[in-house]
Amino acid sequence: MSAPDLTFDTEAHLAMRSIIQRIATGPELSKDISQEEAHIGMRAILDNKVDPVQAAIFFIALRMKRETADENKGVLDAIRGATHGITAEVDEVVDIADPYDGYNRTLPASPFLPALLAECGVHAVSHGLDAVGPKYGITHRHVLQAAGVDVDLSTSAAALRLADPALGWAYVDQSSFCPKLHDLVPLRTQIIKRQLVTTVEVLAKPIMGRNRTHFVTGYVHKPYPPVYAMLARHVGFDSALLVRGVEGGIIPSLRQAGKVFSYQNRGEEIGTDINPAEVGIDQTVRAVPLPEDLPTTSRGDDEVAVAVDIKSAAEAAAKAGMEALSGTRGATYDSLVYAGALILNHLGRTAHLNEAADMIRTALDSGRAADRVK
Repeated sequence: MSAPDLTFDTEAHLAMRSIIQRIATGPELSKDISQEEAHIGMRAILDNKVDPVQAAIFFIALRMKRETADENKGVLDAIRGATHGITAEVDEVVDIADPYDGYNRTLPASPFLPALLAECGVHAVSHGLDAVGPKYGITHRHVLQAAGVDVDLSTSAAALRLADPALGWAYVDQSSFCPKLHDLVPLRTQIIKRQLVTTVEVLAKPIMGRNRTHFVTGYVHKPYPPVYAMLARHVGFDSALLVRGVEGGIIPSLRQAGKVFSYQNRGEEIGTDINPAEVGIDQTVRAVPLPEDLPTTSRGDDEVAVAVDIKSAAEAAAKAGMEALSGTRGATYDSLVYAGALILNHLGRTAHLNEAADMIRTALDSGRAADRVK
């Protein structure tokens, strides 16, 4: 988003001026805006109809005064309106939304969950982008690209891949399903701090099932489950599974008790305590560790992102993921067992979590899930 490309719109300019006058008046005097106004403001930003400085103030002011439920819903509505969403030719879809800013303290195993779930008869799609703050870490896109997967499919092509019996899963990039939102990455980089877009963008819902669509995401901080659950119901996810995962991802700690929240049939979310011992996991690490010989890199003056070499880390994660899908035991294997079991059990495929873990191990040990990756 840049000033020379700005399409000046008097109505949008006046609307944003009014919004900023109310939300950016200090800690005691700032006022909330309505869902409709948040929608109007975000839509003007996505359509490049307001100045980038005003767009930045919009995001920062909302974050400083703390966003309301209506403001979150309004911004998400604008993103959904700009999303090229499609219904796949399958009855149910599991929408996996891992952190878009990736991982920088552990190797992600979750990029291989959709292929594993497909082997278990569950159609799953993951989505993300190349790099965004605050972490600028290892993303699904990086890892899957390192594994030889086409990460630049259109939403329609990804939906076809999802419906292909030999594959049954897909990845779709934000640059494909919502290019207007993806165009804001440079602005978000300049803002530096996390904005509400980071929270709501994972609910864009690019690919849906004919009958039901299920949302799976992770969180770290306790206030987020009710926010995610509210937004998931708002955009029509039939169920949601919210996992307190390592680095905010969808895989819980492999060595400590954890927590998940879930809802069914758009009802209220319920919290459940979990423990890796329930599914026969006995690990000394909380997640897949970064290789000790991983090259480091520099992000200049950025003090937020850990300096890991993304390409090398993605290649290491891809290698570990493919080995796990081929039955090799280890932290990546156990990560897939744990997260996969939580999802299968949430979908009602089994009565008990340990039974779901047995199903996942059977699929991994068969090695067939690895054939679905490429």
